[in-house]
Amino acid sequence: MTAKDTNDILVIGAGIIGLSAALELQKQGRRVRILDRTGVAAEASAASAGAFAFTDIVPLATPGIMRKAPKWLLDPLGPLSVPPAYALQIAPWMLRFWRASWRSRYQAALQAQVQLMAHSRAALERQITDVDGEPLMQREGQMQLYEGESAFRAALPGWQLRREHGIRFDLLRSPQAIAEVQPGLAPRFTHAAFTPDWMNTVNPNSWAEHLGQTFVARGGSIDTAEVTALRSEGGQTVAQTKDGPVSASQIVVACGAWSHQLASTLGENIPLETERGYNTTLPPGAFGLQTHLTFPAHGFVITKISGGVRVGGAVELGGLKLPPNYRRADILLDKAKHFLPGLDTSGGTQWMGFRPSMPDSLPVISRSARAPGVIYAFGHGHLGLTQAAGTAELVASLAANTPAALPMQPYAATRF
Repeated sequence: MTAKDTNDILVIGAGIIGLSAALELQKQGRRVRILDRTGVAAEASAASAGAFAFTDIVPLATPGIMRKAPKWLLDPLGPLSVPPAYALQIAPWMLRFWRASWRSRYQAALQAQVQLMAHSRAALERQITDVDGEPLMQREGQMQLYEGESAFRAALPGWQLRREHGIRFDLLRSPQAIAEVQPGLAPRFTHAAFTPDWMNTVNPNSWAEHLGQTFVARGGSIDTAEVTALRSEGGQTVAQTKDGPVSASQIVVACGAWSHQLASTLGENIPLETERGYNTTLPPGAFGLQTHLTFPAHGFVITKISGGVRVGGAVELGGLKLPPNYRRADILLDKAKHFLPGLDTSGGTQWMGFRPSMPDSLPVISRSARAPGVIYAFGHGHLGLTQAAGTAELVASLAANTPAALPMQPYAATRF
């Protein structure tokens, strides 16, 4: 079958990564088309915490973390869990996760994450300026909260690591100091760290829609189509859809947790797994939130979304097919009520989404080893919003065959 609708560059995925990449490629003067099976920000990009978490430089696979693995299996409602029904299937990924936690590999991943975060922070500011996006930003900082002196002291090495990489923060050592930043917290939180440069979007769905509207206004197109396979044919790269083939000189794969399925049609086995995230969004008036709140010991955050409050987080490595376990969202909301006694938990909307996760916490940003016309941009875990603008600039460099802003080997699809 002859491919139809030849494009310059085809982007598969209209989430925050795909939209950002399409805009950046468009700035290069490329003719870009986006295909998505459901529409703009219809998956994980629509309902994240809305945070640009540039301070989150530490990979999930830290030295010694595998000693906690049995506890994950025994606590399916904990902040980081593996459902028993999925334990056997995820075993190969967990083996790679364990290897990524080896000290030498961890240090390499940490350095790569630091570089990508620094690049992405600067790229985001360029993106905000380019699309007139400042009205959709909230620059209100973030506070991580600790219960007691011992928990606080255990966290200090991580804060020292951030200091070494130029991240500004203030350590708060009393409930009174905490209340000056965020009133209304339970007195059990005795210590905190406040990062003033942290920022959020007012709503991740609104931000993604704004990027999509800007892309279309500049001449791009976003169409609904499910891509089922990729192949090379006659000097072009072809995306097979249910409505027929679509060809392009280059294709960018940015479809999140489903990306590895397309890579497999090219014969590439990329170890992508799914962090299933849960949240509940409460309407305006639920609480007077002044800053983004993070509860590291409990694995969730409370953040302001369109004047309301979103309570969510945790990591459930459960794949794409298991049914949602909304008990996780219920537990997070119940904890939030105890942590913020004045929180009105009525009228909430629950959500579960799939976040694409690699064993070493680094995304895949590289050309395919099997099809030179395919560029991969996926696997950001819970940092997709944070790293989208930086990833977009790197994708544009790959597409133009120009030097990238940072070493690209740590993000290669072939690194495993």
